Amino acid sequence: MIDFNYTTDFRLDNEAIISYWIRGVIEELGFEMGDIMYHFCDDEALHKLNVEFLDHDTYTDIISFDYTLGKQIHGEIYISVDRVTENAQTYSQSFENEMYRVIIHGILHYCGFKDETDLQQKEMRAKEDWALSRLTVD
Repeated sequence: MIDFNYTTDFRLDNEAIISYWIRGVIEELGFEMGDIMYHFCDDEALHKLNVEFLDHDTYTDIISFDYTLGKQIHGEIYISVDRVTENAQTYSQSFENEMYRVIIHGILHYCGFKDETDLQQKEMRAKEDWALSRLTVD
């Protein structure tokens, strides 16, 4: 089950399509769908979590808490709509494309992909691109 929660004015227009896409990516990577909760919030809410749980006093676009059990994906993903907006401008992307990239980024972490080194970041970006190529939103 995928649940979308909002504490800002932002809303996904296509939750059913996004859920189907996420499930497909998870299954193509050899995992099973569990319970995933997305929380869309502002910079301040995500900054507070970053300080409290990760001891990082910085702004970020995503924090994911991984509760995966074996091959069954479970977790909570917090996304700053403010950071996604700014990153879209910084990287000359549409807001929607950047949001979809961040949405799937957390899932890829749950599936074992990391982004701590330059090589891992390159692999993560390639896997994000692969996942995005499977999304059809009209």
